[in-house]
Amino acid sequence: MRRGLLAVLLSLIALPALFAPAWAEDVGSVGYRFKWLGPNDKIVVEAFDDPDVPGVTCYMSHARTGGIKGAIGLAEDPGEASIACRQVGPVDVEKLDKIRSPHEVFSSRASLIFKSTQVTRFWDAKRKALIYLVYTDRIIEGSPRNSISVVPVGMTTN
Repeated sequence: MRRGLLAVLLSLIALPALFAPAWAEDVGSVGYRFKWLGPNDKIVVEAFDDPDVPGVTCYMSHARTGGIKGAIGLAEDPGEASIACRQVGPVDVEKLDKIRSPHEVFSSRASLIFKSTQVTRFWDAKRKALIYLVYTDRIIEGSPRNSISVVPVGMTTN
């Protein structure tokens, strides 16, 4: 019985990682609160490429809880995040009308099981702009705190 319960619990923990749309690369971090035991609390900057729109990279900052709980992965990170997305290469504007909108392009866990930080992409065809929204949700109760970034595409300059 215990073995079965443990298997179910471990699969619940691993399941979100299997469906994560994109992986982020750590760019860097700064400590903002000293902890006597375990790592300090820090603000982390990560980068990820939009998996469906080559040529767009998003940079996201968020807090990561340290201490003993943070070191072993049991801490719950704060629900605030900021995002800035930029066109870093050519974007095929013709294909943008075929992408799903809204569509989750990034997700990472912010606690052991119940909380995650997500980035959802919207396509505004009228204005030829990609909009990226970052927010944190929970199974029971989410947070209205959010941040957006807009990437205009197909613009010509005179």
